[in-house]
Amino acid sequence: MTDRPQHLRAEISDSWHRSAATGVRIDLPAAPVLLDDVALERRRGNHPLSRVQPLLEDVLGQAVRDCGAVLALGDADGHLLWVTGTGQALRRAERIGFVAGSNWDERFAGTNAPGTALRLDIGLVVRGGEHYLDAVRAWNCAAIPIHDPATGSVLGVLDVTGGEQIAVPQTLAMIRAAARMAETELTRTLPATPRPEGPADFVLEALGRTEAVLVPTTDRARAVRLGPRHSEMLVLLATHPGGLTGTELAELVYPHRVSPATVRAEVNRLRALVGADVLESRPYRLRARISGDWSLVECLLAAGDVEGALRCYRGRLLPRSTSPAVEALADDLEWSLRAAVLDSGRLDLMASWTRTAEGADDLEMWTAQAQRLPATSALRPLVTAQVSRLDRELAAPTPPRHR
Repeated sequence: MTDRPQHLRAEISDSWHRSAATGVRIDLPAAPVLLDDVALERRRGNHPLSRVQPLLEDVLGQAVRDCGAVLALGDADGHLLWVTGTGQALRRAERIGFVAGSNWDERFAGTNAPGTALRLDIGLVVRGGEHYLDAVRAWNCAAIPIHDPATGSVLGVLDVTGGEQIAVPQTLAMIRAAARMAETELTRTLPATPRPEGPADFVLEALGRTEAVLVPTTDRARAVRLGPRHSEMLVLLATHPGGLTGTELAELVYPHRVSPATVRAEVNRLRALVGADVLESRPYRLRARISGDWSLVECLLAAGDVEGALRCYRGRLLPRSTSPAVEALADDLEWSLRAAVLDSGRLDLMASWTRTAEGADDLEMWTAQAQRLPATSALRPLVTAQVSRLDRELAAPTPPRHR
């Protein structure tokens, strides 16, 4: 085995701290397998990367096999969906749980190339001793996320794992080129995002963002970042296509009473930012067709695609908003998604939910996982530890406030 390095790069050191904070055991013998055969096939079939997996195998497969490594393609949650290589390489990888259906998110497997690349959204090489788990220190890995070409969101991760020959800059350059090729192919093959009343002129990205981004569907380079108040206004106008009066907009946006002049001034500044062809007045309403990223999550939930909705949910709608109406929208979406995940009974979706900021302290979801996990599951120690922690925290008395 490779010794741990004396000095760690900043991104690796930070990852070790995250791994320790989430309770990953350094002596864990293998990453947990969270998807059984049925769940694995279902996730493969529904995943956009299924369209480019044969291409990536064709481009990289032989080179990977020639150096005794394995090629992996995983989803945005850290599940490995496809793992290929020679029989000997696959048998070696199986000893550390590097198999289809396993999860290499940092919270389950500590610092590693696919999990940490997803966490940081960067291309990354992790060399032997930089891995958090002792069992993985004999391996070297290079990984890079693959993005949705339309929205920029992470779809998954491409990884090559093998011996010392992997830990060279050329490997990362090779898989980066393959990932960009996959994204180009996705531009051609992915179906258009469903939009009401014809295609949208803009997509308003507000999930998980304190400041929304208005993205023209034809040219992402012309995206406009909005301030917090303008973000709230545009979200509410997008959800009220019939328009709002100044008084109505004030009541929905501001947590306190404001004058009509204040609203008028803010709307004028917003119009100057996004263009008069986007926003009109009397009443205030959108002239352009704007589709919110939260609307896609709502559509997927309505269609019964809980997995797709969870994949598209990048966090709470404008999480720092003080607008009463935006907070209500965010609560409704969060709780609708949570209820759908809980009702699904699917362990993989529950695990994904508890890796979100909203689900990290969700005792009911952790408990539901604990009740459904097989006794032999490698995930059980983590889940039961989280249930115990939350039980203790909820039972602890609230400390008195000092005046």
